[in-house]
Order: sequence, then structure tokens, then C-alpha cells
Amino acid sequence: MFARLRVLGIDPGLTRCGYAVVDGRGPTSVRAVSMGVVRTPASDPLPTRLGALRAEFTAMIAEFEPDVVAVEQVFFQVNVRTAMSVGQASGLALAEAALAGCEVIQYTPNQIKDAVAGWGGADKAQVQKMVQVRLELSSLPKPADAADAAAVALCHHATSPLGRQIRQAATR
Repeated sequence: MFARLRVLGIDPGLTRCGYAVVDGRGPTSVRAVSMGVVRTPASDPLPTRLGALRAEFTAMIAEFEPDVVAVEQVFFQVNVRTAMSVGQASGLALAEAALAGCEVIQYTPNQIKDAVAGWGGADKAQVQKMVQVRLELSSLPKPADAADAAAVALCHHATSPLGRQIRQAATR
């Protein structure tokens, strides 16, 4: 009934950027293809770190050929410096995905938690446990940045059928 949909989920960050590739055939039939974290040394100059991150995004998109790249939206940060670096990483992911011809979408942290754990106020441990359950993993996904990226991808799988209908209706 559903065609395979490959989603690359990104939990943006400059020092640690989580990623997860999740295949699905509908909102409940999902499996993890790959997940991990891209790290850049804090001691490197900012342009070097951004260049390394861009190269990683380009390589991931080429290797996994996602249909959709879903990125956690920078919503609120107390630390302005952290917000800036997360925003830069997010911008790179969005741009690389768009240049590669992927559908690109962003989700807020509350949307992700609601779609994965059933409650927008879920804590990291609850989200991590639900990612484990939904992807039928033998243990909790680690590190947390990879689990968060998997949650972003799962959010898209859970909400994309409705989102697609809304977007199609809006263009009519």
C-alpha cells in the first residue's frame, strides 16, 4: 500500500550532529538503516568545522539517497552561542538537502516528542526508549544525538501521510 520512504533525520549541532536513516512503508512499518554522530573538534576554526560538517552531509545524502531530509528546528536556546552554532549546522543540512533535490522539512522539538512519545513534554529518556521500541532495537540508541536524529526521522514517518495530504490540498 505504501511505497518505501527513506528519511534522513538530523539533530543539528556543530560539535555533535546526530543523524539517522530510517526506512518506512507507512507510519508503523519502520526500520533503522544507519545512525550515528558527526563530530567536529571545538579547537578547530569555525570555517573548518562548518566545511567538515558540509562534507559529511553531502556524503550522507550521496550514500543513503534519502527521499526526505527532516531536521529538528532550532526553536529556543538559552545560550546564544549554542543557538548560533546549532543554527549554522541546521542551515548547512537544509541547504545540502535542497541542493541534492530532497524534500526538506523541519519539525519543532515538541512536534517530534509528540509524534514519537505521544506527549510534547516527554523527556530525553522517554524519547530514547520510544525510539528503541519503534525501531525494535535490542538496546537504547546511543549516543543521545543519534537517538534524537532517529526521533526526527520517526516523526516524519508518523506525520508525513497527513502532511502530504495537507500540502496537496493547499496546491489545488
